[in-house]
Amino acid sequence: MATFPILSAFAKNWWVLLVRGLIALLFGITAFVWPGLTLLTLALIYGAYAFVDGFTAIWVGGTSHAWGLLLFGVLGLVVGIYTFFFPGITAMALLYLIAAWAIVRGVFEIVTAIQLRKAISNEWILILGGVISILFGALLIVRPLAGALAVVWIIGLYAMLFGVLMITLAFRLRGLAQAS
Repeated sequence: MATFPILSAFAKNWWVLLVRGLIALLFGITAFVWPGLTLLTLALIYGAYAFVDGFTAIWVGGTSHAWGLLLFGVLGLVVGIYTFFFPGITAMALLYLIAAWAIVRGVFEIVTAIQLRKAISNEWILILGGVISILFGALLIVRPLAGALAVVWIIGLYAMLFGVLMITLAFRLRGLAQAS
């Protein structure tokens, strides 16, 4: 184990990965049990991020006289504060942003597939992926509450799978630490 210092560090601190996995697993379960609370929490976390990001941008922009950064910092503070007062609106805005991203990405996937049709075979797969992206984005716009629930469940499923993998890895590393 000496040839890989990172492996040694992980093995000695296997419990950190266990805690990380358990927290991810609990978060994933919470996403399914209380999806509304999970969505609200995600919006508030985004608000906290926007606030802190805005504050740091103001600090750096003010000390370096970078007025554009200072302006974006003020915008970040406003978005962060607004999110704390209106988290539901922020959650919906983020959902519409995801919808727009999916639609634009789908269009570009279809355009790319058409451009590549002479160079590759089975370009229909990329076209199908683009159509699915567009349909997903449209579904989020037409049925935002169902879309929000789907997004929370996808995040929850990811968190549960990641948590199980981290827990499994932690116990494997525990075995390495005990063997050395």
